[in-house]
Amino acid sequence: MKLNDTIKLDTYKIVIPNGLIYHIPEFIPLQESKKLFIFLVRSLFWRKDSIQLFGKKIMQPRLTAWYGEPNLVYTYSGLELQTIPWTYTLLQIKNQIEATGIGNYNAVLINYYRNGNDSVGYHADDEPELGYCPIIAILSLGETRKLQMKPKKSKDSTLSFMLKNGDLFIMAGATQHFWYHQIPKEKTIKNPRISLTFRKIVAT
Repeated sequence: MKLNDTIKLDTYKIVIPNGLIYHIPEFIPLQESKKLFIFLVRSLFWRKDSIQLFGKKIMQPRLTAWYGEPNLVYTYSGLELQTIPWTYTLLQIKNQIEATGIGNYNAVLINYYRNGNDSVGYHADDEPELGYCPIIAILSLGETRKLQMKPKKSKDSTLSFMLKNGDLFIMAGATQHFWYHQIPKEKTIKNPRISLTFRKIVAT
């Protein structure tokens, strides 16, 4: 596996109010991304869980997998996850993302969107175990999907980013404290996408 070797971070830096984003297209080249997508779909331990949302238990509209260093616990929406140990391939991806110099990561929450009916609603990755100003690095594989962001405490316009196969999208600075993000449903999309969301658990 190889990454895009022409990365100039300032080129991909996007400053937003109370936040910072890096969007690096084709961080992993297209042909490599296609092979990686197929390999991960077939090799990871996918789970379908129910979560608590507005006081009700519902099934998550996507499949997930939680990998990382031993004994890291991640809790969200009433769901408690225990890490599966890193695979060689996931560790390679983590190391390549860390080579950008933006963040260090010890776990990855992987989402499998089977088609446009699968989604994740507006939320912030600001759970206590992620610490202060967490950095979330998203590697997108497969179908292009829209990532939307909106401020938590104002009515400013929503931001939209199209994440394509092999793109890297990093939310840094205070983004998680001031912004929500989501992958909305898109009924016209028939093909699947994997989102690898790397993060650092600092307390469990």
